[in-house]
Amino acid sequence: MYIAMNRFKVATGAEADFENVWRNRDSSLAQVPGFVEFRLLRGTTDAEEGYTLFSSHTLWQSEEDFQNWTKSENFRTAHRNAGNHKVMYKGSPVFEGFNVVDGI
Repeated sequence: MYIAMNRFKVATGAEADFENVWRNRDSSLAQVPGFVEFRLLRGTTDAEEGYTLFSSHTLWQSEEDFQNWTKSENFRTAHRNAGNHKVMYKGSPVFEGFNVVDGI
């Protein structure tokens, strides 16, 4: 199993808009070989820095399945409007990928 996560610092006040972007997104993940599950996680708000932390969390059968998706037309379609929402972010998303350690 492989977990792919992106952390987003979403400007305070833009949280509902950010969540709506994800709710209305045409990701087609369910049709992608190796895809298991998606979750959007909402973390704490840093009032001093002016953002709420979010993380997109996808579970894949393998890292290879995830990599194949990132090279697919489905990926390009899902991300085609990402640049239209930059005003919501405090900085760029931060990617983290993890292979699950079996047996633990």
